[in-house]
Amino acid sequence: MLSTKLSKYNVILASNSPRRQELIKSLDIPFSIKTKDIEERYPKELKHSQITDYLAALKASPFSTELKENDLLITSDTIVWLNNKALGKPKNYNEAFNMLKELSGTTHEVITSICLTSKTFQYIINDITIVTFKELLDEEINYYIKTYKPFDKAGAYGIQEWIGKIGITKIEGSYFNVMGFPVHKLYKELSKL
Repeated sequence: MLSTKLSKYNVILASNSPRRQELIKSLDIPFSIKTKDIEERYPKELKHSQITDYLAALKASPFSTELKENDLLITSDTIVWLNNKALGKPKNYNEAFNMLKELSGTTHEVITSICLTSKTFQYIINDITIVTFKELLDEEINYYIKTYKPFDKAGAYGIQEWIGKIGITKIEGSYFNVMGFPVHKLYKELSKL
């Protein structure tokens, strides 16, 4: 369906995330993967979806001079928002443990922004999912970190992994948004092109 609409575009996903690659593939559109290293820093005054909007656009910036006429670049960023602060990817075991301890027994928001960039336009969409965790035992947190090593995941967890299956009691909104890509919104935006 979309592949016909997008036939004039060369779709590029700028992400190393296996989950994002898998999710965009599920939309049945041809795409290639190109990535550039970028330091994910944002101004301290940014809050909530302003952070992910900013970072999704920032990830597109290194490509600006090399995009061709028919290129369509997709970049994305996800954070976990809890108690008025952003939880990004944990740098080490202790950080992962502390993040999961903080999320234990609470409700938080998962925010993902997607930035669509071409030579002639750039716009950003975002989505928010509300996720509730049960009280996690320390041994459950330790087991999960040792077994699944969630150091590439915002908030130190993957909803599709063991911790999501045993720990998440409620979700309001898109499951795939928590995985890092609100595919329903991406599909809608791509359909408008």
